[in-house]
Amino acid sequence: MDFSIDDRTLELKKELESFMEEFVFPAEDEFAAELEALDNPYQWTASKVMQRLRAEAKKRGLWNLFLPGEEGAGLTNVQYATLAEVSGRSRTLAPAAMNCAAPDTGNMELLAQFGTEEQKKRWLEPMLKGTMRSAFAMTEPAVASSDATNVEMRIERDGDAYVINGRKWFITGALNPDAELLIVMGKTDPNAERHKQQSQIIVPRDTPGVDVSRSMEVLGYSDKFNGGHGDIAFTDVRVPASNLIGGEGEGFAIAQARLGPGRIHHCMRAIGMAERAISAMCSRADSRTAFGKKLSDQGVILDWIAESRVRIEQLRVLVLKTAWLMDTVGNKGAHTEIQAIKIATPAAVEWILDKAIQVHGAGGLSQDFDLASSFAYARTLRFADGPDEVHKNSLARRELKRQRAESGCD
Repeated sequence: MDFSIDDRTLELKKELESFMEEFVFPAEDEFAAELEALDNPYQWTASKVMQRLRAEAKKRGLWNLFLPGEEGAGLTNVQYATLAEVSGRSRTLAPAAMNCAAPDTGNMELLAQFGTEEQKKRWLEPMLKGTMRSAFAMTEPAVASSDATNVEMRIERDGDAYVINGRKWFITGALNPDAELLIVMGKTDPNAERHKQQSQIIVPRDTPGVDVSRSMEVLGYSDKFNGGHGDIAFTDVRVPASNLIGGEGEGFAIAQARLGPGRIHHCMRAIGMAERAISAMCSRADSRTAFGKKLSDQGVILDWIAESRVRIEQLRVLVLKTAWLMDTVGNKGAHTEIQAIKIATPAAVEWILDKAIQVHGAGGLSQDFDLASSFAYARTLRFADGPDEVHKNSLARRELKRQRAESGCD
């Protein structure tokens, strides 16, 4: 394994760091204030700050870096890992400014891999240009959505159309009216084999019967920076049969292909978020005095700082190894490592943010620092793309199978 930074990535990293320092960090407060002043605070695409940053990102060649094929920057996962970590230091602004924010990234990857030429022209091209937002509708309130085969939404064939009925929630980005595209997962054949019952279909947001009713809050935060988390009802929603992605019964497999890269992108950015939290913790510790000496001289604070550094370094190596395996043996061959980083990263980042909040005192819980909202985001990642327990169960079974095979007891 070679994790050294090649010349192209090094050049992009320097460009990105310059972009962050000159444009992104100075605009964070202005961006937040601008969203609050909008008629729809979830429509971040209408932000003049965002428009300015997106124009600058395009000019600097920092656009669609996540997409490996000819539609994107053509970077490997290892190359993108370094850049995603840098962008993660400003999770509310940088990824979106470079058209590298979820759920658009996963939807673009999905359409690039499984979409028809007509679907790519109608939906993928404007998304690549940054003129359209999207959402991915899989999670449902009435079932345990940690198992995607549980989805109850019905997608029923009716002549040359499909009719969709059901409810989805926590659908990221859906409160942004510029999210014109909804990719919806539901059951086309409840009697088929368990993993062949589901299909995915394109639903234009303005289709009659689609009702985006509210944004679900996460620990009190509505995530306006990413278009909210929508609660959506679908009532007799009719779309052309040509909107089906892939074939009937391929929805589960497509979902798994979509979620693999998404999991590693989340982990890369979360490491950058944790790095910023460590910087804030150290700065605060050096500037505050308690019980007659600086916080940075207190043993417990030193322990938190050291432990934070150790955890981040361990995570970075594991994430880079996972990216390298995805590049060399594919997502399926990297399945164990993808699950491992999905388990390890949110928990470690959450722990670091908790300690950074503690060092900041009551202020760490307030809106005066980004730590509380970042903590809510890190906690969300322990559910996003599957809860910890599901990944741990799957990883444990895989490990048991491997050990049994090696010992001849399989």
